[in-house]
Amino acid sequence: MNFELTDERQMLQDSLRRFLRDKYDTATRNAILESDTGLSTEIWAELAELGVISALFTQDQGGFGGRGFDIAVVFEELGRAGVVEPLLDTGILAGGLVADLGQDDKQELVEQVIAGTLQMAFAHGEPTSRYDLNRVKTTARKDGASIVLNGAKAVVVNAEAADLLVVSARESGAVDSEQGISLFLVPADAKGVSIQGYALLAGGRAAEVMLDNVIIPDTARLGKPGGAFAAIEARIATASVAQCAETLGAMETACALTRDYLGTRTQFGRLIGTFQALAHRMADLMIEMEQARSAVINAAGHLEAGRETRERYVSAAKNLIGRAGRLVAEDAIQMHGGIAMTQDYELAHIAKRIIMADHRFGDTDHHLERFIAITTR
Repeated sequence: MNFELTDERQMLQDSLRRFLRDKYDTATRNAILESDTGLSTEIWAELAELGVISALFTQDQGGFGGRGFDIAVVFEELGRAGVVEPLLDTGILAGGLVADLGQDDKQELVEQVIAGTLQMAFAHGEPTSRYDLNRVKTTARKDGASIVLNGAKAVVVNAEAADLLVVSARESGAVDSEQGISLFLVPADAKGVSIQGYALLAGGRAAEVMLDNVIIPDTARLGKPGGAFAAIEARIATASVAQCAETLGAMETACALTRDYLGTRTQFGRLIGTFQALAHRMADLMIEMEQARSAVINAAGHLEAGRETRERYVSAAKNLIGRAGRLVAEDAIQMHGGIAMTQDYELAHIAKRIIMADHRFGDTDHHLERFIAITTR
Protein backbone atom coordinates (compact mmCIF):
# COMPACT_ATOMS: atom_id res chain seq x y z
CA MET A 1 0.00 0.00 0.00
CA ASN A 2 1.29 3.46 -0.94
CA PHE A 3 1.07 5.81 2.03
CA GLU A 4 2.39 8.86 0.18
CA LEU A 5 -0.01 11.75 -0.38
CA THR A 6 -1.34 12.40 -3.86
CA ASP A 7 -0.15 15.59 -5.53
CA GLU A 8 -3.50 17.28 -4.77
CA ARG A 9 -3.41 16.34 -1.09
CA GLN A 10 0.23 17.40 -0.82
CA MET A 11 -0.63 20.82 -2.26
CA LEU A 12 -3.58 21.12 0.12
CA GLN A 13 -1.37 20.24 3.08
CA ASP A 14 1.39 22.66 2.04
CA SER A 15 -0.95 25.59 1.42
CA LEU A 16 -2.89 25.06 4.65
CA ARG A 17 0.30 24.70 6.69
CA ARG A 18 1.72 27.93 5.25
CA PHE A 19 -1.53 29.78 5.86
CA LEU A 20 -1.80 28.68 9.48
CA ARG A 21 1.88 29.34 10.15
CA ASP A 22 1.43 32.92 8.95
CA LYS A 23 -2.03 33.64 10.36
CA TYR A 24 -2.59 31.50 13.44
CA ASP A 25 -0.22 32.15 16.31
CA THR A 26 -0.79 31.81 20.06
CA ALA A 27 -1.84 35.44 20.52
CA THR A 28 -4.39 35.17 17.69
CA ARG A 29 -5.87 32.02 19.18
CA ASN A 30 -6.05 33.47 22.68
CA ALA A 31 -7.97 36.46 21.32
CA ILE A 32 -10.42 34.10 19.58
CA LEU A 33 -10.85 32.08 22.78
CA GLU A 34 -11.84 35.24 24.65
CA SER A 35 -14.43 36.24 22.04
CA ASP A 36 -18.17 35.70 22.45
CA THR A 37 -18.45 33.32 19.50
CA GLY A 38 -15.26 31.27 19.97
CA LEU A 39 -14.30 31.63 16.31
CA SER A 40 -12.85 34.18 13.91
CA THR A 41 -15.09 35.08 10.98
CA GLU A 42 -12.03 36.40 9.14
CA ILE A 43 -10.09 33.14 9.54
CA TRP A 44 -13.21 31.17 8.59
CA ALA A 45 -13.68 33.13 5.38
CA GLU A 46 -10.02 32.69 4.45
CA LEU A 47 -10.16 28.94 5.11
CA ALA A 48 -13.18 28.73 2.80
CA GLU A 49 -11.39 30.76 0.13
CA LEU A 50 -8.39 28.47 0.44
CA GLY A 51 -10.63 25.50 -0.33
CA VAL A 52 -10.26 23.84 3.08
CA ILE A 53 -14.01 23.43 3.65
CA SER A 54 -14.48 22.21 0.09
CA ALA A 55 -11.93 19.45 0.77
CA LEU A 56 -14.36 17.95 3.29
CA PHE A 57 -17.01 17.23 0.63
CA THR A 58 -16.98 14.90 -2.36
CA GLN A 59 -17.30 16.10 -5.94
CA ASP A 60 -20.91 14.92 -6.04
CA GLN A 61 -21.59 17.12 -3.02
CA GLY A 62 -19.91 20.17 -4.56
CA GLY A 63 -16.43 19.77 -3.09
CA PHE A 64 -13.22 18.19 -4.32
CA GLY A 65 -12.31 15.70 -1.56
CA GLY A 66 -14.44 14.14 1.14
CA ARG A 67 -12.48 10.88 1.42
CA GLY A 68 -10.76 9.62 4.52
CA PHE A 69 -7.28 10.83 3.59
CA ASP A 70 -8.56 14.25 2.46
CA ILE A 71 -10.15 14.74 5.86
CA ALA A 72 -7.09 13.41 7.72
CA VAL A 73 -4.77 15.80 5.86
CA VAL A 74 -6.92 18.83 6.70
CA PHE A 75 -7.46 18.01 10.35
CA GLU A 76 -3.87 17.02 11.06
CA GLU A 77 -2.83 20.52 10.00
CA LEU A 78 -5.64 22.09 12.04
CA GLY A 79 -4.50 20.10 15.07
CA ARG A 80 -0.85 21.02 14.52
CA ALA A 81 -1.77 24.72 14.66
CA GLY A 82 -4.36 24.35 17.44
CA VAL A 83 -7.19 25.81 15.35
CA VAL A 84 -10.42 26.27 17.33
CA GLU A 85 -12.76 27.13 14.43
CA PRO A 86 -15.63 24.58 14.16
CA LEU A 87 -14.78 22.92 10.84
CA LEU A 88 -15.62 19.53 12.29
CA ASP A 89 -19.06 20.62 13.45
CA THR A 90 -20.14 22.72 10.49
CA GLY A 91 -18.34 20.80 7.75
CA ILE A 92 -18.08 17.15 8.80
CA LEU A 93 -21.15 16.70 11.01
CA ALA A 94 -24.00 19.11 10.26
CA GLY A 95 -22.98 20.04 6.72
CA GLY A 96 -22.06 16.46 5.94
CA LEU A 97 -25.46 15.16 7.06
CA VAL A 98 -27.22 17.72 4.89
CA ALA A 99 -25.06 16.62 1.96
CA ASP A 100 -25.75 12.93 2.67
CA LEU A 101 -29.49 13.09 3.28
CA GLY A 102 -30.75 16.39 1.93
CA GLN A 103 -32.94 16.51 -1.14
CA ASP A 104 -32.03 18.65 -4.14
CA ASP A 105 -33.57 21.74 -2.53
CA LYS A 106 -31.05 21.42 0.33
CA GLN A 107 -27.98 21.46 -1.93
CA GLU A 108 -27.87 25.23 -1.71
CA LEU A 109 -27.13 24.92 2.00
CA VAL A 110 -24.11 22.72 1.28
CA GLU A 111 -22.87 25.31 -1.21
CA GLN A 112 -23.19 28.00 1.45
CA VAL A 113 -21.22 25.88 3.94
CA ILE A 114 -18.45 25.33 1.38
CA ALA A 115 -18.41 29.07 0.61
CA GLY A 116 -18.04 29.85 4.31
CA THR A 117 -21.26 31.86 4.54
CA LEU A 118 -23.32 29.42 6.64
CA GLN A 119 -22.60 28.17 10.15
CA MET A 120 -24.24 24.96 11.38
CA ALA A 121 -24.26 22.73 14.46
CA PHE A 122 -25.25 19.10 15.02
CA ALA A 123 -27.58 18.75 18.02
CA HIS A 124 -27.62 15.03 18.77
CA GLY A 125 -26.14 14.22 22.18
CA GLU A 126 -28.47 14.42 25.17
CA PRO A 127 -27.92 14.71 28.94
CA THR A 128 -28.47 10.97 29.48
CA SER A 129 -27.14 9.53 26.21
CA ARG A 130 -23.41 9.54 27.03
CA TYR A 131 -21.75 7.92 23.97
CA ASP A 132 -24.77 5.89 22.79
CA LEU A 133 -25.78 7.28 19.40
CA ASN A 134 -29.08 5.41 19.43
CA ARG A 135 -30.33 6.86 22.74
CA VAL A 136 -32.57 9.74 21.69
CA LYS A 137 -35.36 11.04 23.95
CA THR A 138 -36.14 14.19 21.99
CA THR A 139 -39.47 13.69 20.24
CA ALA A 140 -40.81 14.74 16.85
CA ARG A 141 -44.60 14.73 16.62
CA LYS A 142 -46.34 15.18 13.29
CA ASP A 143 -49.09 17.81 13.31
CA GLY A 144 -50.59 18.13 9.85
CA ALA A 145 -47.94 19.56 7.56
CA SER A 146 -45.75 20.50 10.53
CA ILE A 147 -43.43 18.78 12.99
CA VAL A 148 -43.37 19.66 16.69
CA LEU A 149 -40.05 19.09 18.50
CA ASN A 150 -39.60 18.72 22.25
CA GLY A 151 -36.49 17.76 24.16
CA ALA A 152 -33.00 18.77 25.30
CA LYS A 153 -29.61 18.52 23.62
CA ALA A 154 -26.30 18.67 25.47
CA VAL A 155 -22.86 20.03 24.54
CA VAL A 156 -23.89 21.24 21.09
CA VAL A 157 -20.63 22.63 19.73
CA ASN A 158 -20.98 25.88 17.72
CA ALA A 159 -24.68 26.24 18.58
CA GLU A 160 -24.35 29.93 19.49
CA ALA A 161 -22.76 30.88 16.17
CA ALA A 162 -24.92 28.54 14.06
CA ASP A 163 -27.55 29.77 11.63
CA LEU A 164 -29.08 26.29 11.39
CA LEU A 165 -29.17 23.33 13.76
CA VAL A 166 -29.36 19.75 12.52
CA VAL A 167 -31.47 18.19 15.29
CA SER A 168 -32.07 14.49 15.88
CA ALA A 169 -35.46 13.48 17.24
CA ARG A 170 -37.41 10.29 17.65
CA GLU A 171 -40.52 9.75 15.56
CA SER A 172 -41.11 6.16 16.69
CA GLY A 173 -39.61 3.24 18.59
CA ALA A 174 -38.09 2.77 22.04
CA VAL A 175 -35.75 5.36 23.50
CA ASP A 176 -32.69 3.25 22.64
CA SER A 177 -33.83 1.88 19.27
CA GLU A 178 -31.80 2.55 16.14
CA GLN A 179 -35.06 2.72 14.21
CA GLY A 180 -37.29 5.76 14.38
CA ILE A 181 -34.63 8.50 14.60
CA SER A 182 -34.99 11.40 12.16
CA LEU A 183 -32.99 14.55 11.46
CA PHE A 184 -34.49 18.03 11.07
CA LEU A 185 -33.18 21.42 10.01
CA VAL A 186 -34.09 23.95 12.68
CA PRO A 187 -33.27 27.68 12.48
CA ALA A 188 -31.27 28.63 15.57
CA ASP A 189 -33.61 31.56 16.18
CA ALA A 190 -36.83 29.55 15.82
CA LYS A 191 -39.52 30.10 18.43
CA GLY A 192 -39.15 27.63 21.29
CA VAL A 193 -35.38 27.15 20.82
CA SER A 194 -33.29 28.31 23.78
CA ILE A 195 -29.50 28.18 23.74
CA GLN A 196 -27.33 28.44 26.85
CA GLY A 197 -23.73 28.73 25.77
CA TYR A 198 -20.39 28.26 27.51
CA ALA A 199 -16.70 28.04 26.67
CA LEU A 200 -15.04 24.67 26.18
CA LEU A 201 -11.79 23.84 27.96
CA ALA A 202 -10.11 22.83 24.69
CA GLY A 203 -11.28 25.94 22.81
CA GLY A 204 -14.44 26.95 21.00
CA ARG A 205 -17.91 27.13 22.50
CA ALA A 206 -20.81 24.76 23.04
CA ALA A 207 -24.32 25.07 24.42
CA GLU A 208 -27.24 23.30 26.05
CA VAL A 209 -30.15 23.50 23.61
CA MET A 210 -33.77 23.27 24.77
CA LEU A 211 -36.59 22.56 22.33
CA ASP A 212 -40.00 23.58 23.67
CA ASN A 213 -42.80 22.93 21.17
CA VAL A 214 -40.63 24.03 18.26
CA ILE A 215 -42.77 24.00 15.11
CA ILE A 216 -41.07 23.39 11.76
CA PRO A 217 -42.44 22.33 8.37
CA ASP A 218 -42.42 18.67 7.43
CA THR A 219 -40.03 19.59 4.58
CA ALA A 220 -37.36 20.36 7.19
CA ARG A 221 -36.77 16.62 7.64
CA LEU A 222 -33.57 15.23 6.14
CA GLY A 223 -34.07 11.86 4.47
CA LYS A 224 -36.79 9.34 5.23
CA PRO A 225 -38.82 9.41 8.47
CA GLY A 226 -37.12 7.38 11.18
CA GLY A 227 -34.23 6.30 8.99
CA ALA A 228 -31.38 8.62 9.96
CA PHE A 229 -29.36 6.40 12.32
CA ALA A 230 -27.08 4.87 9.67
CA ALA A 231 -26.17 8.33 8.36
CA ILE A 232 -25.54 9.61 11.89
CA GLU A 233 -23.28 6.66 12.71
CA ALA A 234 -21.32 7.09 9.47
CA ARG A 235 -20.86 10.82 10.09
CA ILE A 236 -19.73 10.25 13.67
CA ALA A 237 -17.20 7.75 12.31
CA THR A 238 -15.93 10.40 9.88
CA ALA A 239 -15.79 12.96 12.68
CA SER A 240 -13.89 10.49 14.87
CA VAL A 241 -11.26 10.01 12.16
CA ALA A 242 -11.03 13.80 11.78
CA GLN A 243 -10.54 14.22 15.51
CA CYS A 244 -7.93 11.45 15.63
CA ALA A 245 -6.02 13.22 12.85
CA GLU A 246 -6.40 16.54 14.65
CA THR A 247 -5.07 15.02 17.86
CA LEU A 248 -2.15 13.51 15.93
CA GLY A 249 -1.27 16.98 14.65
CA ALA A 250 -1.47 18.37 18.18
CA MET A 251 0.78 15.57 19.44
CA GLU A 252 3.33 16.45 16.75
CA THR A 253 3.36 20.04 17.96
CA ALA A 254 3.71 18.95 21.59
CA CYS A 255 6.68 16.74 20.69
CA ALA A 256 8.30 19.46 18.58
CA LEU A 257 7.96 22.04 21.35
CA THR A 258 9.40 19.58 23.87
CA ARG A 259 12.30 18.63 21.61
CA ASP A 260 13.14 22.31 21.05
CA TYR A 261 12.93 23.04 24.77
CA LEU A 262 15.24 20.15 25.63
CA GLY A 263 17.69 21.49 23.06
CA THR A 264 17.81 25.01 24.53
CA ARG A 265 17.25 24.72 28.30
CA THR A 266 20.44 24.28 30.31
CA GLN A 267 20.94 22.87 33.80
CA PHE A 268 24.25 22.22 35.60
CA GLY A 269 26.01 23.69 32.56
CA ARG A 270 24.51 21.18 30.11
CA LEU A 271 21.52 21.06 27.77
CA ILE A 272 18.87 19.04 29.56
CA GLY A 273 18.26 17.11 26.34
CA THR A 274 21.61 15.41 26.88
CA PHE A 275 20.43 13.85 30.14
CA GLN A 276 19.82 10.18 29.47
CA ALA A 277 16.52 9.97 31.37
CA LEU A 278 14.98 12.80 29.35
CA ALA A 279 16.41 11.52 26.07
CA HIS A 280 14.81 8.12 26.71
CA ARG A 281 11.46 9.70 27.52
CA MET A 282 11.60 11.71 24.31
CA ALA A 283 12.40 8.56 22.35
CA ASP A 284 9.36 6.85 23.90
CA LEU A 285 7.16 9.72 22.78
CA MET A 286 8.41 9.44 19.20
CA ILE A 287 7.59 5.72 19.20
CA GLU A 288 4.06 6.50 20.41
CA MET A 289 3.76 9.07 17.63
CA GLU A 290 4.52 6.47 14.97
CA GLN A 291 1.88 4.11 16.39
CA ALA A 292 -0.64 6.95 16.47
CA ARG A 293 0.08 7.86 12.85
CA SER A 294 -0.42 4.25 11.78
CA ALA A 295 -3.77 4.16 13.59
CA VAL A 296 -4.96 7.31 11.83
CA ILE A 297 -3.87 5.95 8.43
CA ASN A 298 -5.71 2.69 9.10
CA ALA A 299 -8.91 4.45 10.14
CA ALA A 300 -8.81 6.94 7.27
CA GLY A 301 -8.14 4.17 4.75
CA HIS A 302 -11.15 2.14 5.90
CA LEU A 303 -13.63 5.00 6.26
CA GLU A 304 -15.44 3.99 3.06
CA ALA A 305 -15.48 0.27 3.99
CA GLY A 306 -18.53 -1.66 5.22
CA ARG A 307 -20.08 -0.71 8.53
CA GLU A 308 -18.44 -3.38 10.70
CA THR A 309 -14.96 -2.91 9.22
CA ARG A 310 -15.24 0.87 9.40
CA GLU A 311 -16.39 0.91 13.01
CA ARG A 312 -13.71 -1.59 14.09
CA TYR A 313 -10.90 0.56 12.72
CA VAL A 314 -12.44 3.76 14.09
CA SER A 315 -12.66 2.28 17.61
CA ALA A 316 -9.10 0.95 17.37
CA ALA A 317 -7.83 4.38 16.36
CA LYS A 318 -9.80 6.24 19.02
CA ASN A 319 -8.53 3.90 21.74
CA LEU A 320 -4.89 4.14 20.69
CA ILE A 321 -4.98 7.92 20.12
CA GLY A 322 -6.56 8.42 23.53
CA ARG A 323 -3.86 6.44 25.32
CA ALA A 324 -0.92 7.78 23.30
CA GLY A 325 -2.25 11.33 23.45
CA ARG A 326 -2.47 11.34 27.22
CA LEU A 327 1.12 10.05 27.48
CA VAL A 328 2.42 12.69 25.06
CA ALA A 329 0.55 15.55 26.76
CA GLU A 330 1.58 14.57 30.29
CA ASP A 331 5.23 13.86 29.46
CA ALA A 332 5.54 17.06 27.42
CA ILE A 333 4.28 19.09 30.36
CA GLN A 334 6.55 17.30 32.84
CA MET A 335 9.66 17.79 30.69
CA HIS A 336 8.86 21.48 30.25
CA GLY A 337 8.15 22.21 33.88
CA GLY A 338 6.04 25.18 34.98
CA ILE A 339 6.25 27.08 31.70
CA ALA A 340 4.06 24.44 30.06
CA MET A 341 1.04 25.60 32.10
CA THR A 342 1.34 29.24 31.01
CA GLN A 343 -1.52 30.36 28.74
CA ASP A 344 0.85 32.47 26.63
CA TYR A 345 2.91 29.38 25.82
CA GLU A 346 1.70 27.21 22.95
CA LEU A 347 1.89 23.89 24.79
CA ALA A 348 -0.73 24.90 27.37
CA HIS A 349 -3.49 24.98 24.75
CA ILE A 350 -2.16 22.02 22.76
CA ALA A 351 -2.02 19.74 25.81
CA LYS A 352 -5.61 20.59 26.77
CA ARG A 353 -6.76 19.83 23.23
CA ILE A 354 -5.06 16.43 23.29
CA ILE A 355 -6.54 15.42 26.65
CA MET A 356 -10.07 16.64 25.96
CA ALA A 357 -10.21 15.00 22.53
CA ASP A 358 -10.48 11.64 24.27
CA HIS A 359 -13.85 12.61 25.74
CA ARG A 360 -15.65 13.36 22.49
CA PHE A 361 -17.20 10.59 20.36
CA GLY A 362 -16.25 8.01 22.99
CA ASP A 363 -13.26 7.70 25.31
CA THR A 364 -10.61 4.96 25.41
CA ASP A 365 -12.64 2.63 27.63
CA HIS A 366 -15.77 3.00 25.52
CA HIS A 367 -13.93 2.20 22.31
CA LEU A 368 -12.01 -0.70 23.82
CA GLU A 369 -15.31 -2.32 24.82
CA ARG A 370 -16.80 -1.49 21.44
CA PHE A 371 -13.82 -2.95 19.58
CA ILE A 372 -14.07 -6.17 21.56
CA ALA A 373 -17.81 -6.40 20.93
CA ILE A 374 -17.39 -5.89 17.17
CA THR A 375 -14.54 -8.40 16.77
CA THR A 376 -16.25 -11.14 18.80
CA ARG A 377 -19.62 -11.07 17.06
